[in-house]
Amino acid sequence: MKLIMYSKPGCHLCEGLEEKIRAITKMKIDLEVRDINTNKEWWEKYQYEIPVLYVETKEGSKLIPRVSPRISVGQLTKILAQYQET
Repeated sequence: MKLIMYSKPGCHLCEGLEEKIRAITKMKIDLEVRDINTNKEWWEKYQYEIPVLYVETKEGSKLIPRVSPRISVGQLTKILAQYQET
């Protein structure tokens, strides 16, 4: 599963979500973290929304609805499993 997370340095919500994604062991996840400070379009689109998470599918990128910062790794695994292509 390929995930793209829009983030920026110093965002504690972003860091928390990244840490939980990297702690998932029940599925193979390729996580690409994109710093919105490096791209004007990303900055304008996501500056008030980060972290923003997309899954790459055969049809293109699909937005994953925002999860609670208090979500457990187990709960996050279940949510991401819904987006896993079979």
